[in-house]
Amino acid sequence: MKSRTLKLREAHKVGGTAAAFCSILWDQKAEHFVTSSSSDPSISVHDGLSPSSSPPTILRHHQDGVTALALSQDSSFLASGSIDHCVKLYKFPSGEFQTNITRFTLPIRVLAFNDSGSLLAAAGDDEGIKLINTIDGSIVRVLKGHKGPVSGLDFNPNGELLASLDSNGTVLCWELQSGIVSYTLKGVAPDTGFSTSVVNILRWSPDGRILAVPGLRNDVVMYDRFTGEKLFALRGDHLESICYITWAPNGKYIATSGLDKQVLLWDLDKKQDIDRQKFEERICCMAWKPNSNALSVIDVRGKYGIWESLVPSSMVSPTVGIPDILPKRRNEILTFDEEMEEELSPSLNDDDDDDDGAFHQPSRKRIRRKTVIDDDVDPDEEFYDGGSSIPGYRKKSHGVRSGLPRNIARSTKFKMQKPFQPGATPPKQGKRTFLCYNMLGCITTIEHEGNYRIETDFHDTGRGPRVSSMIDIYGFTMASINESGCAFANPSKGEKNMSVLMYRPFRSWASNSEWTMRFEGEEVKVVANGSGWVAAITSLNLLHIFSEGGLQVSSFAFYGLSCVTIDKHVISLDGPVVTATGCKDELAVVTHVSDCLPSNEQVMEFRVLNISKMTQQLSGRVALTPGSHLTWIGFSEEGSFSSFDSEGVLRVFTSQYGGSWIPVFSTTKVNKQEENYWVVGLNTTSLYCIACKHPELFPQVTPKPILSILDFSLPLASSDLGAASLENEFILKQLRLYETQRRVDDMAFAEVDTTAIEDEAFDLVFSQDRCILRLISSCCSRDKFVRAGELMRLLSLEKSMRAAITLVTKLKLPFLAEKFCSILEEKLLEEANEATENHPQNPSREVVKSKVQNCPAPVQTSENTEAVLKASAPKPSPTTLVRKAKVSEGLKLGKEQIKRDETDDVKKREVNKLNLMKNPVNSVNSDDKGLRKEANQQDARPSSNPFLKSIV
Repeated sequence: MKSRTLKLREAHKVGGTAAAFCSILWDQKAEHFVTSSSSDPSISVHDGLSPSSSPPTILRHHQDGVTALALSQDSSFLASGSIDHCVKLYKFPSGEFQTNITRFTLPIRVLAFNDSGSLLAAAGDDEGIKLINTIDGSIVRVLKGHKGPVSGLDFNPNGELLASLDSNGTVLCWELQSGIVSYTLKGVAPDTGFSTSVVNILRWSPDGRILAVPGLRNDVVMYDRFTGEKLFALRGDHLESICYITWAPNGKYIATSGLDKQVLLWDLDKKQDIDRQKFEERICCMAWKPNSNALSVIDVRGKYGIWESLVPSSMVSPTVGIPDILPKRRNEILTFDEEMEEELSPSLNDDDDDDDGAFHQPSRKRIRRKTVIDDDVDPDEEFYDGGSSIPGYRKKSHGVRSGLPRNIARSTKFKMQKPFQPGATPPKQGKRTFLCYNMLGCITTIEHEGNYRIETDFHDTGRGPRVSSMIDIYGFTMASINESGCAFANPSKGEKNMSVLMYRPFRSWASNSEWTMRFEGEEVKVVANGSGWVAAITSLNLLHIFSEGGLQVSSFAFYGLSCVTIDKHVISLDGPVVTATGCKDELAVVTHVSDCLPSNEQVMEFRVLNISKMTQQLSGRVALTPGSHLTWIGFSEEGSFSSFDSEGVLRVFTSQYGGSWIPVFSTTKVNKQEENYWVVGLNTTSLYCIACKHPELFPQVTPKPILSILDFSLPLASSDLGAASLENEFILKQLRLYETQRRVDDMAFAEVDTTAIEDEAFDLVFSQDRCILRLISSCCSRDKFVRAGELMRLLSLEKSMRAAITLVTKLKLPFLAEKFCSILEEKLLEEANEATENHPQNPSREVVKSKVQNCPAPVQTSENTEAVLKASAPKPSPTTLVRKAKVSEGLKLGKEQIKRDETDDVKKREVNKLNLMKNPVNSVNSDDKGLRKEANQQDARPSSNPFLKSIV
């Protein structure tokens, strides 16, 4: 075999005689390749089609040499690591800088993306491996086990394993699901020490079955994926240790670079080298060109080249027979344990039959005590029975055989939904599960060898305190968390059927502030906590309320819609509990009203209690889609009570029409039938949830779930306007404005300062008017003039109404402009009549007419509707801002200003009486002048508060 030489060209300058570690990568389509050097802080993106004629794109964001590069499989993102301890993320191939995704305390040595691009593994001299969520930049897990700098990382193509190699020559294979080491290969690779130009590298084969590692005998050793057993070794003409490995796309060939400045090409079937290339300097990195029989190389002096046609034409091309391994989607990389559970479940039941044909369920460590409602329910079912109502969903049936007696099958009927804890996932043996997940943070637990470990994390670390992990001796299955603390509870256990409630405050002036309560003969079904209180609802339909210190406080018993004080400890509910949640002073409880209807419809009611005031705020039936069940309840960030059912409909309870549910979101509008949505929370405009791949209903804890934000979309009928988004925006803003005005009224009644919320109300009115103007434009373009007139009456601001008149005038609709002018005149008269009731002077009709007599006349223009709309829409001009300031000031003063004016009037009359006694003539004259001045001031006062206008 003859050696050949390859001409290289410079990509990065390496000063002096020192060697540098340089990197080279190709994108998926072979249109670009990337180079870097540990002696150069810049990154070069080269044109793969004409690298010599097109200058490279230079990325300069690091402060020191770049030691690691990684491209996502779809070549949409580029990651770089440096001696400056930073890992940066860019868009590719544009090179647009995205973020500093993480930072280490020592230099970075290696980076690797998983096949889906959802995880980035980063490691270096810190000896730890960070798994980073590329969507939000969060650290999913830190893997610790190496005793030296980590220089090699590679994800298995199936996404379940991660192989790592350190400078001491030790290989660790990690299971990503659990974060534990599957096997360890100690000292199997050369010891490279702390050299930055020589690194240990390892690579999975394209089919993921073999792990290739540099050996101690100038060879490459192949290890089994599952067991770590040595399969075979490739030993040839390398005179020194191998420092880099790369597989051909089809896995039939492998190229190796050695410290002897040689690159060898190996045939895996023959297990021998078939070609070689000698270089002047050591080749430190290689990359196979996708869809081509070519290999790119770069040496320690920053020079690169492309070895064309390295596989002889008489042999199979490296691009033929590429394994078809589909990358897993984001947030779906760990499913192996579930598949194994399904495969093993039938074997658990082969010998479970008795002579009478009955069957038994496999035993579990956590046994739930049956209640009256659970007598005919499978003890291994999930939190609720309605899973079959979801299209395409089939629940796992551990231990249930297909040959059931007919009488048992026919006895199946629709059952009432079982209790569930909002934000909790069902416990799974050996897996971490959520006890609670909400907008504030999450609580997770995992069982290992009979012990439970609970961890509490806040989404915003600056908002909540740092909470240490806790060893759980009770086996808690549910929890609730807020800014003050967290509550835990477990099912009944032991001979006494005892259930335990624990509260753990985050801050306390006293030590040992945790407390526990034990319930004998009753089982805690749901827990909740709020501002200064903790609640637990049990299987005996009792609601226990405790203070933060553990004191059992006052409570009520409910019968229908009335409440009667019974004692100082518990509340008796009039139906089995479904779920509960807390927010500040409010506790919402959902209970069953009756058995499930024959149409498989659940009948539930809710009550919202104010714990501090000991009152009932709201009550009513729970609205559900026919055939569905409840999956989540909670309060929005503004305090609105909300619910979400299994058919994907989100509803918000409002006081309109005496109390009703408004559907503000439906998953049918999202058009993603392959996903189920696990709700976390909501605000005024968006739903926060986690998308789970169908038919999964609950997210996995690891990797960290990705939070999706979905805008509200009401299930509206298709309108003939063709402006569905505008109509959706209009109704949502109308709902927000109604709730904001209700809050203003409630706060004013409680004599609370409403300045901030009144400013919010003005912004909503202004935004609502702009939306209405756009709808009027749509109505005019579709000749829906009656509807345009109805919208005109909904405008709140006088300036907005005049803008609407200008709009229709420029659209050459004089009859509609005349109608709008009459509507404006009616509104001004209505405001004048309201002012008359409050002031003695009565403005004449001529004054009102003078305000509308200057309505714009029809003009002959050729502007299009959109241009006219932009020109006529109300803008926040200085006048508008001044009006807002005046209105806000008037709202702030409110009733207090009126009371103050009345007090001043009384004082003025008393002073006038005294002056009249001293000097009757002068006093009368001055009093007359004062009255005239007061009348003029009343004429100059602004019109009535626009926020008191009722919303239709």
